[in-house]
Amino acid sequence: MTVGCELCEAAVVTTRYVEDELCWIADCEICLVPMVVWREHDALPSPDLKRQLHERLAAVADRELGVGNWTIDDHMRNIPDHYHAHARPPSFWRRSLG
Repeated sequence: MTVGCELCEAAVVTTRYVEDELCWIADCEICLVPMVVWREHDALPSPDLKRQLHERLAAVADRELGVGNWTIDDHMRNIPDHYHAHARPPSFWRRSLG
């Protein structure tokens, strides 16, 4: 755990879907779409680990957003040093967040 990292803190502020030793999945508090967060404070999981994280996110995203109605976005804009990825619906970038 890195002091000052919101993702390491893992405060439950939105719907929490999954929590295990590898990751947690909850609605992102900024954009309100399912987001997987690796429990390790590191920006670069191995390809196999990233696949596992994405599989867990896919199970939640399929249920919450609909099968095939989302894509993985792992461009870490606001917290670039802690791996996380969002499940984005197709119209995400066109909708208003305010």
